[in-house]
Amino acid sequence: MDLELTEALAAQFARLALNCVTREYPSKIAHTMQSDGDALPPRLLTPAFYGCYDWHSAVHGHWLLARLSRLFPDAPFAAEARAAIARNITEENIAVEVRYFNDVGRSAFERPYGLAWLLTLAAELRSPVLEPLERAVLVRFSEWIQKLPYPVRSGEHSNTAFALGLVLDSHPRELFAQRARDFFLKDRNGPIDYEPSGEDFLSPCLAEADVMRRVLDRDQFAGWFSEFLPDLSRLKPVGSPDPGDPKFSHLDGLNLSRAWMLRNISPTLLPPAEEHATAGLKAVTGEHYEGAHWLATFAVYLLQKPRANSP
Repeated sequence: MDLELTEALAAQFARLALNCVTREYPSKIAHTMQSDGDALPPRLLTPAFYGCYDWHSAVHGHWLLARLSRLFPDAPFAAEARAAIARNITEENIAVEVRYFNDVGRSAFERPYGLAWLLTLAAELRSPVLEPLERAVLVRFSEWIQKLPYPVRSGEHSNTAFALGLVLDSHPRELFAQRARDFFLKDRNGPIDYEPSGEDFLSPCLAEADVMRRVLDRDQFAGWFSEFLPDLSRLKPVGSPDPGDPKFSHLDGLNLSRAWMLRNISPTLLPPAEEHATAGLKAVTGEHYEGAHWLATFAVYLLQKPRANSP
């Protein structure tokens, strides 16, 4: 499979995002209710990011559209992508998002995965309209990472290393780099043979290595990595037993995230990275909404042509 992000492939991925950033249902709300007044449809609760099945997927669906329209500004899909962003990310909608975000009982809302993607989107758009939510999210993420006593090493949304990596790319702060070193610098013999768990879309071990290559110099990282993951020879692509199941579809995304992490960690890991990329890209078909609403983002993140200091 071609591993280059061509305009034709970008158009396919953009169409998947355009089909869901304003699609309200099905919707999964991670929503703490304080009263009957909180029993509202997604478009009223979070009017900027209500599509794509859940809030974080709507956020990174907008990132996909913003990134692709920047990479291919004259492509036929680009104007439609920019229009979709402009319709959803308005001053009025972002004001509602900020109120929702700061409301009672929502201190853990979308933490850390959704918060990291919101900061990634803000860095891509550089829009003053999004700045009030960006500021609120950056404060929330910073306060949380300062207090977090131990890293979360799951293969899903709660993973600490993955979120730290995204945020370091979009909003580099010494606090975030230091917390990565605090959490992971002493780690040895990562248990990658135990991966994946049954519903993972991230590799806990590779996510850890991917954030550490951001916060150590080349020689430091080489020494750390040789002790943390000395043997990746048994790491092979995985398959989803049911792409129509919202949790089992995670395994298709795992191939994509493994691919970009392997590629980022070391040039010597390009062969397994390409093997995982090929397997993961084959699953980005749009056949099942359970995967279609998010897998294209992971595909674009893998294949993009990033500018300096961007994810």
